[in-house]
Amino acid sequence: MELFLKKFESKHNTAPFSKINLSEYKEAFEKTIALARIEIDNITKNSETPTFKNTIEALDFSGEQLDRLSSIFFNLNSAETCDEMQKIAQEVSPLITAFSNDIDLNEDLFKRVKAVYDQKDSLSLTTEQATLLDKKFKGFSRNGALLNEEDKLKLREIDTELAKIKLTFGENVLAETNNYQLHITNEEDLKGLPDGAKEMAASLAKSKNLEGWVFTLDFPSYLPFVTYVENRELRKEIAIAAGKKSFQDNEFDNKENVKRIVELRHKRANLLGYQSHSHFVLEERMAQNPYNVQSFLNDLLEKAKPAAQKEFAQLTTFAKELDGIDQLEKWDGAYYSEKLKQKLFSLDDELLKPYFKLENVLNGAFTIAEKLFGITFKEVFDIDKYQEDVQTFEVLDFEGQLVAIFYSDFFPRKGKRNGAWMTSYKPQYIKDGINERPHVSIVCNFTPPTETKPSLLTFNEVTTLFHEFGHALHGMLANTTYPSLSGTSVYWDFVELPSQVMENWCYEPEALALFAKHYETGEIIPQDYVEKIKESASFLEGMATLRQLSFGILDMTYHGKSQTIADVKAFEKQAMEGTSLYPDVAENCMSTSFSHIFQGGYSSGYYSYKWAEVLDADAFAYFQEKGIFNTEVATKFKDNVLSKGGTELPMELYKKFRGQEPKVEALLKRAGLI
Repeated sequence: MELFLKKFESKHNTAPFSKINLSEYKEAFEKTIALARIEIDNITKNSETPTFKNTIEALDFSGEQLDRLSSIFFNLNSAETCDEMQKIAQEVSPLITAFSNDIDLNEDLFKRVKAVYDQKDSLSLTTEQATLLDKKFKGFSRNGALLNEEDKLKLREIDTELAKIKLTFGENVLAETNNYQLHITNEEDLKGLPDGAKEMAASLAKSKNLEGWVFTLDFPSYLPFVTYVENRELRKEIAIAAGKKSFQDNEFDNKENVKRIVELRHKRANLLGYQSHSHFVLEERMAQNPYNVQSFLNDLLEKAKPAAQKEFAQLTTFAKELDGIDQLEKWDGAYYSEKLKQKLFSLDDELLKPYFKLENVLNGAFTIAEKLFGITFKEVFDIDKYQEDVQTFEVLDFEGQLVAIFYSDFFPRKGKRNGAWMTSYKPQYIKDGINERPHVSIVCNFTPPTETKPSLLTFNEVTTLFHEFGHALHGMLANTTYPSLSGTSVYWDFVELPSQVMENWCYEPEALALFAKHYETGEIIPQDYVEKIKESASFLEGMATLRQLSFGILDMTYHGKSQTIADVKAFEKQAMEGTSLYPDVAENCMSTSFSHIFQGGYSSGYYSYKWAEVLDADAFAYFQEKGIFNTEVATKFKDNVLSKGGTELPMELYKKFRGQEPKVEALLKRAGLI
């Protein structure tokens, strides 16, 4: 427990995972919260006149041990959890929420912050300092500092309940994912499934002391099954299982949690004087308000829907001709899309996978980062890690100075939630003349190696790795003074720009030549495969766009106005009606496992994936004009976007990089929608 009360005595101050004892977490949280309270008291009891340094700066640097402990604990709770850890999470979350509320509702602290804010025009602040002051003031005003005592108490109650219920939501989804397995003993049932996926399923069965093959709802297991297995009934079985996670009237059901989260968010927004949760959230986004988001989504919907309907009709005709299928169902989508893609482009994932050995793809991302941003990655073996599969790297500049510590964690396992994400164990900031460098991690669920094959990625997994690596670069190349403005601490609809722009290099021959090499022969991926990858990039893009828009619209429908939801399934169905292509599946409900908006931070923000696509298409068009490894453009991107964090308004940073505001035409052109 003493471990968390001072700087770690480890290389580069990295997290000492092997020395952490689960039983000590709760006391460590209590102690670090107490230390953080003392720091806050020192600010409020300071008899000197409030200044930027003794109030705003002091506040931003306070609670360092608590922040460090929280990042380690909650990151592990996502990547390497267990029942005991989840129980601790339920116990400590209310403590953290209460402390956070104590700060937000601390009148003496707010008076000092307001005193500095009221004289901001005469303080000669730098742009970063002015942004921090604005952020701290709004942090209070937007979180209840102006409320009366009775309403402050209500806000505390709402925040405490929300923190616990969001945790429960995520635990239920993880439990439902872990509780399902499809056990197959007849090999005939696996007709069409590639050997690699079959071998992985056999290995999984063996680990469970079962004969035959086992498939789960983890993406590397689930996706090949619904994409390749010819047995339509089995595709239906696993697809319905995936679609009814936490929608089964059992102990892990999330219907009431969805209703309660939505209700509490609206209550909270109303209490703070906002029309809805979306109005509250979007005030601090590039989009600014729900009307701009709805307009953006509807505009894209208008352009994408005709293309999507045309593609769906094409897919339906193809399935009818191939197998006599009269009505395409959701469990047919991936299967016939892959078959049609093979027919049109003579290209499928199994053809490409031998060229995408995980180690080569990761080294490719490193090489591209070196060419663009002048950094190198050196694997090291003397930094503690929380799981044996994790790799650790020192990131260095050309002078050999430490830029960051980088962790990678790529394979699914029990106790690790689905999906892919980037996170941080320590932020970057400058204090007492020392530029503290960040510790950044990417966590994914890729196809693991088998007894006969290394980890070979699908092309979708390749773009996922580059996506998360883009987020990681945003964290690693941060160069700001204050921790709360560093790295990915930016407006939510700006945070996906660095990640999504990195995906573009996966389609460029010049970049692919660096890493797309056959794992057995070393042969570089054939040029005609590269051309087909580029050609197929906009394959069924209308349908893919409609799918993303459906999630964004559902999110905004939940959060855009105060309402009572009688039936989650009926509510969802109505919200997504304008984007539906496939018939509804009665047993399925997306909302009950929509972790992005009900557990993660994407509520009223799911639209930002498409919003960021506009930014990334426009940004990459600039690289294409000058050359995809053009150091002048890369340096502009590094200096004005990656290193700046949230120190300025995103649109200002973007214009400094690009010289203009982004144009939606770049996205529509890339997607083949115009």
